[in-house]
Amino acid sequence: MKTLKDVRVGETVTVAKLRGEGPVKRRIMDMGITKGVTVLVRKVAPLGDPMELNIRGYELSIRKADAEMIEVQ
Repeated sequence: MKTLKDVRVGETVTVAKLRGEGPVKRRIMDMGITKGVTVLVRKVAPLGDPMELNIRGYELSIRKADAEMIEVQ
């Protein structure tokens, strides 16, 4: 399955599933990343971490480790 970490800059995807357990999954959901939401990858830092996303009308930066837990389609 493709994860948010694999998405290229400028690509728009839809969240299919959240992996992870307990507090980690809760933190991702609290940032507004839930199943069915559309995510646009705006930028990726030169060394690949973090990623800047546009989600629900606002900008969000997340680490690659968190992006690996978000399955997209």
